[in-house]
Parts: sequence; structure tokens; C-alpha cells
Amino acid sequence: MRIRYTTEKNGKLVKKAIVYTQNEHGINFADVDADAVYIIEKLRTHGYETYIVGGAVRDLMLGKKPKDFDIVSAASPSRIKKTFRNARIIGRRFRLVHVYFGPKIFEVSTFRSLKDGPTSNTFGTIEEDVLRRDFSLNALFYDPGKQVVVDYVGGMKDIRNKRIRPIIPLSVIFKDDPVRMIRAVKYAATTGFKLSLWIKWKIKKQSALLASIPSSRLTEELFKIIHSASAFRIVESLDFFGLYEYLQPRASEIMKKNSVFRTRYMKSLADLTGNESTGDALAALIRDYLEDFVDWDGGIMENYQNAFFGARQFVLPINPPRADLDNAVRMIFGEHGITIKKARFIERGKVWFPVVEAPGPAEIPGGDPPKKRRRRRRGHAKGGSGGDSPGEGGLF
Repeated sequence: MRIRYTTEKNGKLVKKAIVYTQNEHGINFADVDADAVYIIEKLRTHGYETYIVGGAVRDLMLGKKPKDFDIVSAASPSRIKKTFRNARIIGRRFRLVHVYFGPKIFEVSTFRSLKDGPTSNTFGTIEEDVLRRDFSLNALFYDPGKQVVVDYVGGMKDIRNKRIRPIIPLSVIFKDDPVRMIRAVKYAATTGFKLSLWIKWKIKKQSALLASIPSSRLTEELFKIIHSASAFRIVESLDFFGLYEYLQPRASEIMKKNSVFRTRYMKSLADLTGNESTGDALAALIRDYLEDFVDWDGGIMENYQNAFFGARQFVLPINPPRADLDNAVRMIFGEHGITIKKARFIERGKVWFPVVEAPGPAEIPGGDPPKKRRRRRRGHAKGGSGGDSPGEGGLF
């Protein structure tokens, strides 16, 4: 164990962080993504202090292999983009950089300051950046080159003691960002760590703050949950704290009234492994609702349209992409032996309306091949000579 010091203006050395070596933190370097290591090494070569940060460090210390590796650096977004040709700057208020390696995306952020408080969107130093992070177990910095963990806030001790401790004062942490309540419960569910009575009390008292969160952020958080191998435990905990009703109000409402639906719904989540596609994961959310909602003996097209719009309403306020929801609905129809080709979406007014093709002869035993519809060519329609009006054989 080593100590990191900083020099104050008067020249006095002040202890800032504890630096843990590989023997002390126990991270297996083989579990660190090679492309993440490449990004860090390249930025450090250009003179920029850079680390893996957040949940990836926490998971590595717990012996888990992270799905995502977030990176933080002293380099500005424009400098990061210039360093990597396979990069794109995203965000408006605070710019981040996505660096692409095939299907993998690495999010690289710049150290933020405390100039405007814990939600500041101005660039700063590592000493400021660490104090903006939500909980100590997510505020550890890992340098894969030297294989050391830099700890400014006692996160290592909290992980060893299996506790979740906020860095930002409890009086403001959830007011500044209500989504932190979801994350606190999620961390406790996935790690088995304890939430203090004060944190539990604050969550129960301030849960209604989530009502003001944009649907895009709620969608992002729910997708992280359903892509987790711990989806069941997380949702169960969120439901206990009264938070799940802000992510999935319709599901929460039905679960309160119908214990059979609750059992089925939770089992669908428990069956998720975390490796499913987004369509598969979405199917776990809507399957049990559609089972009771759809008239499985009705017409295919009408049933699909009702199921798609019903599923869309059921998952509000989250707003998944049409293609992902379409895949999920078609998957559930397939479980009932109903094969539906990929739906087309046409815009009617301001609503995108799904249209499915009628099943072919291979999908209807003994069915005759469908008749081909002849498309009229503009200007050569039957009964006209190319006039502008429908009656003259023009547009139709």
C-alpha cells in the first residue's frame, strides 16, 4: 500500500489517496478487456492521466468479469476523438466520447469539476471528479498498466466491509439526481452489500422524485437491469422500496392486484441470464401481460397490431426502439406457433403503425399460394391515359 500526496499552495504535502497494489486489491488482469487497456495506454502515451473507473473496478475486485469498461481521463473530448479514429463525441451538456471496437463501445469521459456542485458539467481534476461520484464502491480508479487501484474516498474499505456508502451528502444525493435511488438499490441487490437505515429511509421518503425523470433515462436504467443476470433480484428490491412503479407502473399495478401474475412476471425475470438480446429481454417484460391480453385464436394481423400497441402501452414510460419491441412481440407469437415475418411500420398521422404480411402457404398447412397483386404504374393505370386525378388513372 502506498500513499498519494498533493502539494498545496503553501508547499505543504497533503495525503489524498491510498494506492493499492495487485496483491492488495486482487484484480485478475486477465479479466480486463484488452481494448480498454489499449485506450488507456494510448492516452497515457500522449501524457493524459487515464483510468478504468466505476462499476468495472468494483466488479473486478469482487471477482466478476464486467460487461462494460468505463474510462475516465484528463484528456478533453476533442483530444480523445483526435487520438482515436474509431471515436464519436456524444452528449450536449457534458460531452463524452464513444470509442468503437467492432460491437464493443467504450465510454470515455473527462474528469469533471465541483465548480457548480456535484452535478457540475465542467471539466476538472481527478480529485474533484471522485467527489462527484455517487457511492464509494464506484469511485475507485484502476490503472491496468501499473496494476494499481487508486482510492480517494475509502471505497476499498467499504467493499471489504460490504457496505454501500454515499460520497455526496445524504441530504442532497437523491435530490440532485433521483436515479441514484435506483442505482443504490441495484448495487445492494447485485453485490449483497448493505444499505444503511438512513439510506433506506431517504429512498422511501424521496421515491416520488423519480416521477420527474425523463423517459429516456428511465429506459436506459431499465435496459441495464434486464440485461443483468440479477434482473429478478433487482426488480424485487425496487418493488420493495416502491421504486419499480416509476419504471414500470402498469406491471407494478397488476402485481399488487394479481398474485398469480406477479409470480409469473418475476419468474420471467428470474429466467434471464444477462446474455439475451434486447428483444429477448423485452419479451420477459411483456410476455405474461400479452398471454392474457391477446386473443390467440383471432386474426393474425389484428392480433399482432393489438399486441404491439398493447405492449407499447404496458412498458411505458420506457420507450424501446420499434425494432426491438417488434422482435419481442414476434418471439412471443412464435411461442404460440404463430410465425410472423418482420413487421413493416407505416406512419399514419404522427403514429407509426405496424403492418404484417399475411402468412404464406408454408405457414398455413394445405394453403394455396397467395395471388400476386399487380402494381399499377403511374400514368398507365387501367381506364386512363395518365391524367392527374384518380378517375383518370393517375394517382391511386
